[in-house]
Amino acid sequence: MLAIPAAVCAQQPQGYTLGQLTDAATHHLPAILQKQALVNGARANVTDARHTALPSLKIQDELTMATANSATGTYLPIGAMISTSGAIRADNISQPASGNIGMLYGEYELINFGLRKARVTNAEVNEQLTETDLSKDIYLLKLQVGKLYFTMLRNLYQLGVDEQNINRYKAVYNVIQAIAKAGIRAGVDSSLALAELSRAQISYDRKQGEITQLQQQMAFLTGITDSIRIDTSSKRYDVALSPAAWSNTPDTQNPLVSYFRKQRELYEATNNLIKKSYLPKILLAGGLWGRGSSIDYTNADNYKSMATGLGYQRFNYGLGLAFTYNIVDLVHRKDKLAVNSYNIQASDYGLQQQQQALNTALHQAQTAIQTAEASLQNLPVQLQAATDAYEQKVAQYRAGIINLVDLTNASFVLYRAQTDYVEVLNDWLQANLDKAAATGNLDLFIQSIKN
Repeated sequence: MLAIPAAVCAQQPQGYTLGQLTDAATHHLPAILQKQALVNGARANVTDARHTALPSLKIQDELTMATANSATGTYLPIGAMISTSGAIRADNISQPASGNIGMLYGEYELINFGLRKARVTNAEVNEQLTETDLSKDIYLLKLQVGKLYFTMLRNLYQLGVDEQNINRYKAVYNVIQAIAKAGIRAGVDSSLALAELSRAQISYDRKQGEITQLQQQMAFLTGITDSIRIDTSSKRYDVALSPAAWSNTPDTQNPLVSYFRKQRELYEATNNLIKKSYLPKILLAGGLWGRGSSIDYTNADNYKSMATGLGYQRFNYGLGLAFTYNIVDLVHRKDKLAVNSYNIQASDYGLQQQQQALNTALHQAQTAIQTAEASLQNLPVQLQAATDAYEQKVAQYRAGIINLVDLTNASFVLYRAQTDYVEVLNDWLQANLDKAAATGNLDLFIQSIKN
């Protein structure tokens, strides 16, 4: 059971809970919105991958004005080779002729030996990777907000301690003033007490400035522009976090681990896509086309008017089945698989690194929790003893038994005890936060603070 003494609890009106701040951050921070946009893009890419299975269907038309001088023989289609149909004669004719050709041509990968499915699977796994990347960043953002939240809480508690310290020195100063006016004690004690009061006020002002900076940082993360307050009421943190609430081992579904697992799945899907991309393909192709020419069909030397070749004069259709395979692709396939194998190996090392980091963070958090809980058992005794000692010293000073140095020492001991409690309390909360993050139970921890 965590008990927060009133002596260190700076009460203020109820403000934002940790859950409200983390929710605001995940819906505001541009870095998260950027990752969400990437998820949407990856989702659209899945649709694009599915649509790659659609056939290509092209319609085109071409008007030409060119000479028509051809020769017998064969040539290979190297680069952009211009074809001339017919018009084989003894001499060249420099007069141009008009022509027109229109075509509707379609092509479809009838059989690609699993390439279509591999494309879609790769796109789907990539979408899942971007989603886990988003979840990872949200998880880290919640952890960052949680750490900032508890740092603010520590500073608010410390501000309350500093305020009590100021009130003590004000009370001491008033006592000294009354005693000095009565002529019982020299007025030099008033100057010393005033110096201690000023020092306590400076500490208070510095802490107030730190809190303002923390509020500004929280505003950056959450987008909440008004002055951010958090609930410092002891009942919110005076709770028992059951050891059974989460395990003492990192969760395999921890977003920090899931990202690297999904990354490996993507490389495995890429491996399959590479293999399928370099397999043969069986294509189904077909087309309709029409042609026109201003050259006479019965006499190749008779060039009619240019307008004659603008219309369609001959029509054809065709349907074909083709087998295509680039034998050299065997080399490219081997090279790309080698590259991807190293990507898989790298993802495995990344996963191992993250798992080791989480294990280390968990052990450190457990040690910190044990240390803090042991201290929390002893600190109430220290705090009560310091409070009693201070009250006794005040009474002794009034009676003239001790001097101001003894009283200020007692005041400092009480201040130190209160500060120690605040620090240990923060260590305990931060360590539980780290443990929850390492075990994949960060949301459960935030919910326990919220309730």
